[in-house]
Amino acid sequence: MAKKLSQRQVVATIEPALGHAVTSFPRFEDYWAQVSGGEITAAVEKVYDGGARFPETLCAPADIGDITLTRHYETTRDGAPLAVLRPLVGEAYYNITIVELDCDLANPASQRLYTDALCVGMTETDGDASSGAPAVYSLTFSIGPLAA
Repeated sequence: MAKKLSQRQVVATIEPALGHAVTSFPRFEDYWAQVSGGEITAAVEKVYDGGARFPETLCAPADIGDITLTRHYETTRDGAPLAVLRPLVGEAYYNITIVELDCDLANPASQRLYTDALCVGMTETDGDASSGAPAVYSLTFSIGPLAA
């Protein structure tokens, strides 16, 4: 019988990518609780040659959509790295590893690795004095080529 996967088993980690002009990108420890995006699509054009009944399909190279990572904000873990990253949005590159957990252990066979992902967005925590819900923040990354 096939084992189903719950959304809570899909997590991500990030680490600064090496080899870029700015090498002091902040480190973010622990797993990111929510992962979204990363869809792979390829645009197509249908070309009808001089009255042809059926088109020829021309395909563009595949493109990977932005990935957004979200997690609950912890002051001691996240405050300093976010303060350092804030002015570096649009300049900071990270390697993103998305993995499926099996009984809280990472399953390396399920790993998706995105290298040199550019941090293009930061959504900081919202505040609501009448709410007891945990504060969350997210980082959005533009994805280049897949790791080999």
